[in-house]
Amino acid sequence: MSEQNTPVIPTIIDGSVDVAPPDRFNSAYSSVAPWDIGHPQPEFVRVFENGEIQGSVLDAGCGTGEHSIYLAARGHNVLGIDFAPAAIEKAKIKARERGSSAEFVVYDALELPKLKRTFDTAIDSGLFHCFSDENRARYVASLAGVIRPGGRLILMCFSEHESGPGPRRVTQAELRTAFAQGWRINYIRASQFESTMHPGGAKAWVVSIEKE
Repeated sequence: MSEQNTPVIPTIIDGSVDVAPPDRFNSAYSSVAPWDIGHPQPEFVRVFENGEIQGSVLDAGCGTGEHSIYLAARGHNVLGIDFAPAAIEKAKIKARERGSSAEFVVYDALELPKLKRTFDTAIDSGLFHCFSDENRARYVASLAGVIRPGGRLILMCFSEHESGPGPRRVTQAELRTAFAQGWRINYIRASQFESTMHPGGAKAWVVSIEKE
């Protein structure tokens, strides 16, 4: 891969600022981002096949749309949002090529109530760990504004046990603190992200959380 085609990869930082500004994520999609593996994360496929996804779905931080397209093909009404225009453009192209009904828009995950829509389920594959401490709280509140009571969030994030390159690490305690009010955590279990930068996978947590 030539230097000019090498994606700009957001790097680990402390909790005071977000992992990278929008233009940096947008630049990552100028080529193939390490998390853009060309198919849904295997862990999410297992969750889908277990029947944990119900009704209408919000795919927060959808990237190039693999999870949204997968779910739409299985009968779900899906909206994928991402603040990187390059990611959404690629998602729309995939949807057209595959005849998918998944909808994609450039949107800020911290402003979800302004969508004026609600969802039975939200999925998050690698977005939560991108936020600063302040914006982490804003993101959880934003999700609370669009997930219906009794609805579910399925979230996957880097765990503190991963030592390779990538975004902020998240502990189980941090997850429980973030979703302590107005949510019920069904489970937190160890998993792995498939990634082109992490041979054998990157250590992660997968979390099922219900809106009270």
